[in-house]
Amino acid sequence: MENINLIDTFAEFKDLKNIDRPTMMSVLEDVFRSMIIKMYGSDDNYDIIINIDKGDFEIWRNREVVEEGEVEDSNRQIALSEAKKIQDDYEIGEELTDEVKLADFGRRAILAIRQNLTARILELEKNNIYNKYKDRIGEIITGEVYQVWKREILVLDDEGNELLLPKNEQIPSDFFRKGDTVRAIVLRVEMRNNSPIIILSRTSSVFLERLFELEVPEIFDGLITIKKIVRIPGERAKVAVESYDERVDPVGACVGMKGSRIHSIVRELRNENIDVINFTNNLQLYITRSLSPAKISSIRIDEENKRVGVYLQPEEVSLAIGKGGFNIKLAGQLTGYEIDVFREADTAVEVEDDVNLDEFTDEIERWVIDVLKKIGCDTAKSVLEIPYEELVKRTDLEEETVKEIIRILESEFE
Repeated sequence: MENINLIDTFAEFKDLKNIDRPTMMSVLEDVFRSMIIKMYGSDDNYDIIINIDKGDFEIWRNREVVEEGEVEDSNRQIALSEAKKIQDDYEIGEELTDEVKLADFGRRAILAIRQNLTARILELEKNNIYNKYKDRIGEIITGEVYQVWKREILVLDDEGNELLLPKNEQIPSDFFRKGDTVRAIVLRVEMRNNSPIIILSRTSSVFLERLFELEVPEIFDGLITIKKIVRIPGERAKVAVESYDERVDPVGACVGMKGSRIHSIVRELRNENIDVINFTNNLQLYITRSLSPAKISSIRIDEENKRVGVYLQPEEVSLAIGKGGFNIKLAGQLTGYEIDVFREADTAVEVEDDVNLDEFTDEIERWVIDVLKKIGCDTAKSVLEIPYEELVKRTDLEEETVKEIIRILESEFE
């Protein structure tokens, strides 16, 4: 029974896909030789034959045939009479080779071998997984959601290895069920309690960069370079790109025909708004582009304190700030400057926040926004300034719809 158990462990070992043949042979032989040394003090007169394909093994011992009564070391010598019982044509001085059965080592030794072999299997597996994923940090991995917990998700790769996607590395609107396919990058690999822990991320800027590489061949081929990416996961991102070929429009290539390339990235990122910006060393132009879609009237740059004063027409202010202040925040991160927005008419007073209605397309249907624009409302505050009853009357929308619009817009300023 112990022999069968050991063979089962060995068979389990040989089926491991991540372990190369020489390593497997070396580890198995090492385990058996360790046992032989422990029992007999030496292993130099033993040959171990391992059959990787069948999943079994043989142990052969070489001993010298000596005269009766001259056996000093039974592990290295055998009496002539004992040798003739194995084969009757042996003579003194010849070498006898016989197979050592596993049962000869005893039950406890066999159990120790099995435990040692199992431990080495686990250790090799762990080291293999660790090394494999350490070399893949920053790469996109596709896996299947195996278990959903409150603080993290357990993901299995195509080889059944366990990967973790923590809650803080998920896009806020991510929602996964068991069996769902998930894409993320390998963020880091660490050893905890001698076990490899592979941490994934969908919020990293590197994830967005890898998605662009997959969707835009010009980036993958090196014709277009991503200079910098900043993002607020699930809300907005800004990507500065530069082309090394004058014939290639970097922004157009990234967006694709009718937005075909960028749309698939936006879907993967749960409708995250992505602004692709043409990089330039001209700081004033770069800041202007970073605040897109707002149109800037003038800029005052304080390079020493890394601050910028941006002056706009009143109707452009909400576009520059963006929903939740995301546009101006990301523009600052992209350029490395603190950006202050001012109305052009009043250069002394910093403007009060307002948000363009186009920023709410993820919460309010486009046709409803168009109805609001038709009555002269372009921003959130311009809608909120109209009394509820009048808004219902002027828009001819359902009362519940108007209540929901007011709730969404008011939550923006809470």
